[in-house]
Amino acid sequence: MKKVTVKNLIDFRRKTERTKKTFVNNLKKEKGAEDNSGGGDYWISCLSAISNAFRNGNTSLLDEKIQQLAEKIKHSEIKRIKNQFQRNIDILNNFKDFNLQNLKPATNLVFHVQPKNKSILDIKGFPVEAKPNHVFSFSENGSNEIGAIWFISKLNGYKKSELGMFADIAYRYLKQNFSDEYYVNPAFCTAVDVYNGLEVNYEAIRSGNIPTLIENTILEIKKIQ
Repeated sequence: MKKVTVKNLIDFRRKTERTKKTFVNNLKKEKGAEDNSGGGDYWISCLSAISNAFRNGNTSLLDEKIQQLAEKIKHSEIKRIKNQFQRNIDILNNFKDFNLQNLKPATNLVFHVQPKNKSILDIKGFPVEAKPNHVFSFSENGSNEIGAIWFISKLNGYKKSELGMFADIAYRYLKQNFSDEYYVNPAFCTAVDVYNGLEVNYEAIRSGNIPTLIENTILEIKKIQ
């Protein structure tokens, strides 16, 4: 098992005791599950549009993507593809009222490149992949700080406790790779479920409002291996 994603950890937690062993055995056979912000390629249209709107501070990009997807629906004869594009459109329409500005500090942001060779975190000897959409630094009251945003989608959405696992990994990723130069601000290490509009930041985990599930989940997997 080269790596697991946060989505893999959540899927494991959702399994019954009887099916968890099979799930772990299947993970060990995979080279490393590909995960695009928690939703795979199915949601890439809405996730990429929301990610771009966040970075550019321009929600009109959501309307542009909706129009593009509507055109693709018109020209596709495959029902599965039409349904996929329509579900992405539905998310974008629902998300237009979401205040993206609340997810970042009210100051200038510098967006950072995320090298692939630094995306794996070793947690209790277990390789977990961290792939937030954006890492951004900013200065506030003379402090050089850094944060991350991770947009995720899944049919029927995630629970807040599950969403907290993404925020947790995002925080650990920043601590591992950027804490020598920046203060990692837990209020801006945020995971957003675009399917149901929920958001969780690491501050909620640190304060105990959202449980920490990463270590316990990994330890349970390791017992089964």
